[in-house]
Amino acid sequence: MRRLPTLLCLMFAATTAWADATEPTRDIDGAKDPAWLQRYEGSFIVSYEFRGFDAVKFPASALERVPDQTDAYNNQVHRAKQNREVEGEYTRLLYIAPADRSPLEVMRNYLDLVEEGGGKTLYRCTDSDCGGELNGNDHGGGIQGLMEQIYPQARVKDADFSNGKCASGATPREQHYSLVTLPDGSGGERTLGLLAYQVGDRSYCDALENRTAMLVVAVSPKARERKMVTVSSDEMAKALDAAGHIALYGIQFDTNKSSLKPESVDTIAQIAKLLQAQPALKLDVVGHTDNVGDAAANLKLSQRRADAVVASLVEDHGIDEARLTARGEGLGKPVADNATEEGRARNRRVELVKR
Repeated sequence: MRRLPTLLCLMFAATTAWADATEPTRDIDGAKDPAWLQRYEGSFIVSYEFRGFDAVKFPASALERVPDQTDAYNNQVHRAKQNREVEGEYTRLLYIAPADRSPLEVMRNYLDLVEEGGGKTLYRCTDSDCGGELNGNDHGGGIQGLMEQIYPQARVKDADFSNGKCASGATPREQHYSLVTLPDGSGGERTLGLLAYQVGDRSYCDALENRTAMLVVAVSPKARERKMVTVSSDEMAKALDAAGHIALYGIQFDTNKSSLKPESVDTIAQIAKLLQAQPALKLDVVGHTDNVGDAAANLKLSQRRADAVVASLVEDHGIDEARLTARGEGLGKPVADNATEEGRARNRRVELVKR
């Protein structure tokens, strides 16, 4: 009986040893460099994500505290007053550089590449000058840092104890951040957020401690594929009769803007047709957003977007304004998981609610 604790300790030690991060010797499966981007020699990719289309808000100034706001992990929210917001093809790569290479050395090599490629450096900062706190993206009850701005916790899909999870979640040291652009060869420009840092102390991450990590988040110009099928006025009527509301995804806006995009015309025309066919029908037009950005800003944005839809129905189609009420719900009523782009796309919607 007295040997059991010893046996359990040995089993626990074996388990923790198996679960620890390891010295990377190759890229993780499925990861690859974009054809237009070189890596620092001898580096390996430990975390990777590619999306055909996504939006990113890159900090272009120091982070500042947003009073009385915390994120989903109870961290104090910090935001930059100046940002560069871009949409397009999204690639995220997290590299581990060879041993004995400093974050500054690796960053300088990337900046040389930017200069040689005709690019520009829009903003640079180091350590505490970047604002916020030197934190990875796997913590709660603290203060947000740069990592969470360009690679937030909700986007982390790496397994626990993996090299990718350890490298992004550990507390960084010697942090260097650069926001840069590179010509794409077709008259446009790519935007890159570069974050070089030394991996700090963290349980189960001994193999990576003091190694330099390089996070590259890149967005390249790419038109979003238009695949939304316009919902007909008859389909809207059936949904309103059956459920009292309908979510419409054919009404489109640019990121953080409330002006209607041209592809919204057909859906708004069908709403007008519905209202013209049912003169007694009254509707609430309700705007909804995803969870990117703070709650107050999203609430105002959703209200402005709902107002824009009502204005178009009144001004372009002659609908009586008394039959319409614009309302913004912000991020408060999601219908899908905001952790994925697919989920966020479902949450960005305009709903018609029958009164």
